[in-house]
Amino acid sequence: MHRPTTLFAVAMAFALVASACGSDTPTVADTLEGTTITLVTHDSFYLSDGTLQAFTDQTGVKVELLSSGDAGTMVSQSVISAGNPVGDVMFGIDNTFLQRGLDADLFEPYSSPALADVPDEFELDAQHRVTPIDFGDVCVNYWTDALTAAAPVSLDDLVKPDYADQLVVENPETSSPGFAFLLTTIARYPDTWPEWWQQLRDNGVKVATGWEDAYYTDFTAGGGDRPLVVSYASSPPAEVIYADPPVDTAPTGVVNDTCFRQIEFAGVLKGTEHPAAAQALIDFMLSPTFQNDIPLNMFVFPVSERATLPQVFIDNVTIADNPATLDPAIIEAHRDEWTAQWTDIVLG
Repeated sequence: MHRPTTLFAVAMAFALVASACGSDTPTVADTLEGTTITLVTHDSFYLSDGTLQAFTDQTGVKVELLSSGDAGTMVSQSVISAGNPVGDVMFGIDNTFLQRGLDADLFEPYSSPALADVPDEFELDAQHRVTPIDFGDVCVNYWTDALTAAAPVSLDDLVKPDYADQLVVENPETSSPGFAFLLTTIARYPDTWPEWWQQLRDNGVKVATGWEDAYYTDFTAGGGDRPLVVSYASSPPAEVIYADPPVDTAPTGVVNDTCFRQIEFAGVLKGTEHPAAAQALIDFMLSPTFQNDIPLNMFVFPVSERATLPQVFIDNVTIADNPATLDPAIIEAHRDEWTAQWTDIVLG
């Protein structure tokens, strides 16, 4: 006879609990409100004004940027401070330096729910210590009107007499695209790449210290006498965007057979005092707000299938169907050996 009263009491207790857990319950944003985290980046990191503010508006987390030079320098400095990081998240470690960062145990594993929108080909670490954010291809570019023969279509073409004294490359010991192009040749010719470089040297290749010297001094774009240069698949839309006077069509093209795929990652740095805020920033980097902002600021491509490319990229970029790739562990194991061998062949 007392059962209804007992059930009523229990129901009232649940109601009180539910009421207590209503609008006053702290949300994730509430728990992060007022947190400041540091994003460690390379010096080519750019975003539109307001992009990181959108993250702050969503989460209450403020992001401070710490630029650490190029990607290699950034990783090397982070290795020195491993376990006691100078920041909370690192952005910009790519597949050519990834293994160095993983071997140094720089990152806390984190699998973002937003990875559901990222093709598996970009996820190179099964433990999710790093998260893919963008990708770009390093490729030979040509200035269409300056070529004295038909545009090359392969690495094999570049060593032919038709292209003698026409190509400028960057030194792989001092340049990221220069090293990526060396990796292209190793991936395409694993047993005979030294012979290919000897042929390229005999065909009059020029070596520049870095990309800016190659592109804006030796290449036709900067008034130089070389119509072929190692650059990026995204260089043609950049030529349209920054053309003066304006142009509708890019004056440059890309030799897709020469492309090496670079993937940039972000990771939560091990030892951060703000892991939840750091993970929230990783999630935000895969959001359309961040992903859509990437192409016109850093001239690379978003990895999320939810992202939308700007029309100038759609009109002037052909992404390589079969870019060269190498396992990050193999790259790290042979980096010094390969660059030393390259130096002996090309500069010796």
